[in-house]
Amino acid sequence: MPSRVLADEKRLPGVREDADGFSLLAPDGTGYRAELISGVLSPDNPALARAIGGRRVVAFTGPTVGGLYGETLARYLGAHLAPGSWTLHTIGTGERNKTLATAERVCALAKADGLDRHGVMLALGGGIVADVVGFAASMYARGIRHIRVNTTLVGQVDVGVGVKTGVNALHTKNMFGAYHPAHASLSDPAFLATLPVREIRCGLAEIVKMAVILDEELFTTLERYPDAFRTSGTPTPPDVETYVLRTSMRLMMEELCPNLREKNLARLVDFGHTFSPVVETAGDHRLEHGEAVAVDMALSACLALRIGLLDEESCDRIIGLLARIGLPVFDPETCTPELMTRALEESWERRGRRLHLVVPTAVGKAVFVDELADVPPGVLRESLGELARRAAGFAAEGVGA
Repeated sequence: MPSRVLADEKRLPGVREDADGFSLLAPDGTGYRAELISGVLSPDNPALARAIGGRRVVAFTGPTVGGLYGETLARYLGAHLAPGSWTLHTIGTGERNKTLATAERVCALAKADGLDRHGVMLALGGGIVADVVGFAASMYARGIRHIRVNTTLVGQVDVGVGVKTGVNALHTKNMFGAYHPAHASLSDPAFLATLPVREIRCGLAEIVKMAVILDEELFTTLERYPDAFRTSGTPTPPDVETYVLRTSMRLMMEELCPNLREKNLARLVDFGHTFSPVVETAGDHRLEHGEAVAVDMALSACLALRIGLLDEESCDRIIGLLARIGLPVFDPETCTPELMTRALEESWERRGRRLHLVVPTAVGKAVFVDELADVPPGVLRESLGELARRAAGFAAEGVGA
């Protein structure tokens, strides 16, 4: 919990790992925890109740997660909280429901349930529920506590370890949002067993991202176990999955810590997030976020190859791993010179008129390409052609099928 971080005033900023998860203390004094808790909704597990602290709770989940775990959460809250002090609602999920209207609905339901400024909003679900409820909590009564119980792989290794909340608006992903750390972020690896394969792959895309930019050992582990967190394919030892999960969480938090509120717009963790917003929106969200990120990473690797920053073997390894996981590496509908040029221009404008395009220089290392002029149209076109050929080759070989 945050108090466990902030109580020790002598601690230096940084990320600390312990048996239950990770504590972060940023240079600006912001502190929070991301915890790995087995059996988090078991009635005899006090972790969630301790985070709630006896406060009034309005909880939210999506239709799918609600169907799987809604009654379990209700039993837990009923066992630990006073009658009448909690409610549970279902909200729409998917990118089309990640809107200001949904955040307003969350606030309206909370107000109707009598949630006061000392109350807690609780999000049970994946990244979209966490983003929407977290943003609603940042607005409600000028900001109240929120708790995340992360049920997806993306939620556990990405959204659940950061401080960003937000919704899509004005035809732009995450246009409205706030930096609003969760009072508690609890992840139970057991939730992953009920995830569809597509959701697992999307989470693995975010893990590959961290491996490519920071950790060759993690990347090599994924090469050996591309079916991690799935019941099909090569069995993955539980200790390997624990290593992958904890390493990904730690790497993300370590990267976020010194620049928690993004005063510096050049961020390595934006690898895979320059082209992907346009891949998602121009494709009418036909691809999930993690799938669009995979396409972005593959294109960025080809760009790095064409610019002379990445060697052929490393480019093959990066794109090959994504394909072996079963992620798309090329999308003919959106991977056009016109749309990808638009993606570069929009990123340049969003990032303070500097491109800050993250490209790999080796497996485990990356740099920034900062100027639009460094990615001339001819190079982008050649990179798209290169990627299309590689994607066709993988498809012909049955890789990722």
